[in-house]
Amino acid sequence: MSSPQDDLSELFSKVGFEDKKAKEIAKNKKVASLLQTILSKSDATSYDDEKKLALLHQLAVAENKQGKEVPHVELLINAINKGDIRTTVQLSEGVKFLNAREGQSAPEQVDFDEATGVGINVSEEEAKDLISKYLDTIKEEVESKRYSILPKVMSDVKAQPVLKWAPPNLFKPILDSLFLERIGPKDERDAKKKEKKKSKSSEIETENGIGKENAGKKKSGASANNTGKEEKDDEKEERSMFSEGFLGDLHKPGEEPQMYPELLKEHNEFIKGQVYTRFPPEPNGFLHIGHSKAIMVNFGYAQFNNGKCYLRFDDTNPEAEEEVYFNSIKEMVSWLGFKPWKVTYSSDYFDELYEFAIQLIKLDKAYICHCTAEEVKLSRGQKEDGTLGGERFACKHRSQDIEHNLKEFENMKLGKYAVGEATLRMKQDLNSPSPQMWDLVAYRVLNKPHHRTGSKWKIYPTYDFTHCLVDSMENITHSLCTTEFILSRESYEWLCDALRVYRPAQREYGRLNLTGTIMSKRKIAKLVNEGHVRGWDDPRLYTLEGIKRRGVPPGAILSFINTLGVTTNATNIQTTRFESAVRSYLDQSTPRLFLVLNPVEVHIDNLDDSFELEVEIPYKPGVDVNKLGNRRMVFRNKIYIDRGDVIDTPADKEFYRLAPGQPVGLMRVPFNISFKSLEHRDGKTIVHVNYDEIKEGKPKKPKTYIQWVPVNDCIHVKEVRIYNQLFKSENPGAHPDGYLADLAEESESVLLNAVIESNFSEIVDKSPMNLEIPNSQFNIKELEGPNTIRFQALREGYFCVDKDSKGVGENELILNRIVTLKEDANK
Repeated sequence: MSSPQDDLSELFSKVGFEDKKAKEIAKNKKVASLLQTILSKSDATSYDDEKKLALLHQLAVAENKQGKEVPHVELLINAINKGDIRTTVQLSEGVKFLNAREGQSAPEQVDFDEATGVGINVSEEEAKDLISKYLDTIKEEVESKRYSILPKVMSDVKAQPVLKWAPPNLFKPILDSLFLERIGPKDERDAKKKEKKKSKSSEIETENGIGKENAGKKKSGASANNTGKEEKDDEKEERSMFSEGFLGDLHKPGEEPQMYPELLKEHNEFIKGQVYTRFPPEPNGFLHIGHSKAIMVNFGYAQFNNGKCYLRFDDTNPEAEEEVYFNSIKEMVSWLGFKPWKVTYSSDYFDELYEFAIQLIKLDKAYICHCTAEEVKLSRGQKEDGTLGGERFACKHRSQDIEHNLKEFENMKLGKYAVGEATLRMKQDLNSPSPQMWDLVAYRVLNKPHHRTGSKWKIYPTYDFTHCLVDSMENITHSLCTTEFILSRESYEWLCDALRVYRPAQREYGRLNLTGTIMSKRKIAKLVNEGHVRGWDDPRLYTLEGIKRRGVPPGAILSFINTLGVTTNATNIQTTRFESAVRSYLDQSTPRLFLVLNPVEVHIDNLDDSFELEVEIPYKPGVDVNKLGNRRMVFRNKIYIDRGDVIDTPADKEFYRLAPGQPVGLMRVPFNISFKSLEHRDGKTIVHVNYDEIKEGKPKKPKTYIQWVPVNDCIHVKEVRIYNQLFKSENPGAHPDGYLADLAEESESVLLNAVIESNFSEIVDKSPMNLEIPNSQFNIKELEGPNTIRFQALREGYFCVDKDSKGVGENELILNRIVTLKEDANK
């Protein structure tokens, strides 16, 4: 009689797998079972195409890895069978797309095809042309780093929107031939040099501990001969995102490629070999979790290299800017532990930018355009249906003479034109494949007073005109931005070169996205305005204000980003992974307390009212008492326990807590309690128990221990707000009825009767505790605030004080749950 494994092996052989491969797959029971299910859903009974079989096998592996079947998996199976999906990249994108629609109706075929690149055929010639154009944008970097940059370039081109659908076997030969053509064959410059191991003994104090000298440093006192604990501790130290990957490969200050190399002299005299970066937010909204990566990349990279970072407000749109956003951004940068070298504003440079615009006109590289928005779109090749690809042509105003343009620009400045009637456009390259070179707008009319310059200006520069020139004036060495600005690099460099000013080096990294939430200002505003959340700082939102109010420590955010690293690919992370990182950080940095969320009074009948037992409990086991200390609680005959920890019927095998015939232990109390009865008196429930006498010097070990709080020595909590994910799915925007239809009904629940041990008052007095986490680069010293009063409620989760609290007295305290503890099936 054949075994199940043999039967599966035979099935796989029949559908087309080679016998050896069929047996290999059948050995993995989980994958084999999933593959069997996939094949049962396929219309094909056998395959003569090994690639299709390999993709079906990969689909089974993907399902096994995520622990569940892909929703609407038939779409993937059919696409593989028809040959629409031919690569693992398409398969991977399809799995992601369908996973995001779990619990929803099947997507339209056109949406599925778009998500998986169906019908996009990239020829070798097209791939070579696109890769060549990309290499043009990093020409100087290729010439300086030569073949050492090839792996990074390979990764970058594979991430390009069109190229990711190209056959994988095209990239290497194309890149090899293009590198050979551009920089010649490999020579001694490309030989890998063995670097000497740098000494780790020197230490320089920097904010956040971010610095080359602190990256991976050994503990004080560790010697070269130590092979014991110190060495093990070193192995646990955090890696630094600033010394490897994208940031580790960046050029040195003073090596910025220039069309006019003589411009570097003055620049280098200013920077003196130091890194200069900037974080340039628009003050038109609150920052979110994605901005924390930008803050850390720019401030952290400068700090790591002992350089300087500006906080520069890109305040060129007075219609959208409000004082509350300026203040919030400053606070969030400080909260994350960074201090700007200087706080500047794009408006500081309005006079200089205006002069640059005049200069550009005089160079015949800018002109006044009176086209409507629709006419501009048409000239840029936008068809009537809104898609690109139509014929591009020059604006009818493009050939106006210089004097006319100067006069018209002056008229714009004097307010002689209404909004939309005139713009200053740059005269770029309409034949370029990049939309960023199709005569971008440099200045527009805005009849709105500016918060800093008042009514001085009727015209304001655009981001595309302002950004690179202010970078230049501030001598930025590394203009670091996210990959949606890759195409903008060409226009950025064009404008600097056209005006013959120092050209900073713009370099792009992948942005941070969290799934299961939304980041759009417009969508969050709708949630706030319609009352779905408590405000922009609602703890369920992933605005930085919301994350702070929720109680997440800033060091946890920085540690999380550091573990992700920085690459040129966008990082899409589930909120559960973020919460896991926060939980790990809190586990190492918070004291422990007893909190009872749903209390029920317990009377220990065989202890009299005079009984007292003082117990001493460490705030955090394993931590030096001098750092955190112990706390004392007095155990008496009346206590609170959680209502969920007691039942009045015999317990089944899944229930480990207090029940008839099943005693339970009380944390740090030297005896167990046994259930007697449940009484309902005066509208409340009282549990009657006995303590179990110790007969042979040692109490019988219970199945579990529970937390407790003395009835006459506790703090009654006004509210405990339990937060869960705001949306039901990982992709709220994909809901067919809109993201509001995806809101989870119980994303916030409020408990009104919780009690906490009175030692909580001591934690309040000691907060912020700023406990240092060993081997971490991100021990941020926080300032006072309710969000810094954090603790672990044993068996319940991590909590902090909410800003709505009026104090810590009776029924004044409001707590937020930050994250849960790790799930325990036997809790």
